[in-house]
Amino acid sequence: MTTLIHSLKQLHRQIRQAEISYQRPPNSVLLLAVSKTKPASMLAIAYQAGQRHFGENYLQEALSKQQALGAFDITWHFIGPIQSNKTKAIASHFDWVHSVDSLKIARRLSEQRPQHLAPLNICLQVNISNEASKSGIDLDNLAELCEQVAVLPNIKLRGVMAIPAPSDSFEQQCQPYKTLYQAVKNLNKPELDTFSFGMSDDLNAAIAQGATIVRIGTALFGKRP
Repeated sequence: MTTLIHSLKQLHRQIRQAEISYQRPPNSVLLLAVSKTKPASMLAIAYQAGQRHFGENYLQEALSKQQALGAFDITWHFIGPIQSNKTKAIASHFDWVHSVDSLKIARRLSEQRPQHLAPLNICLQVNISNEASKSGIDLDNLAELCEQVAVLPNIKLRGVMAIPAPSDSFEQQCQPYKTLYQAVKNLNKPELDTFSFGMSDDLNAAIAQGATIVRIGTALFGKRP
């Protein structure tokens, strides 16, 4: 418990320091706690220490935690690969989806978002390093998919998400984010204000290149089994 709270405070300090170092506005970067495989009890500790945004990769695990933590005012983000048969539950139980990589999935989320809920915030996942093992659209297809998704009802296109190939070099970590950030800015769509960039190992590079949400799991909760 003490370790988790200490890690949370350390991460907030690191994010605030990076904002200063890279001339980002204060508090412009949101910490998304990636809590996959972690028990609801750990999320509760983080929540009681001030964390409000949690990201989950696995639907059934997430739904179980949502039920257990129903008394808490958590903003839930779905960040894992999306199968068509999971879209109804995702559309009904999450506030954000970071991993939309096709018009088909976006349409299903739009059609299945309950009318009584606010529009579902959507990020398009871009396979910025062109890795065969990763989900996401090619950068060349981003403009067209943005146009198609932006007109769908019940969802709100907010921006992009990326998971570049890992690198130990700060410069190499920066490059994919810089490329994607500039590509989005070139679309000239001010409503695209969200850049879901960066994880535990490339947090600073992501913030340097425009991240507005950093998805942190290991540095917060510790290594997964």
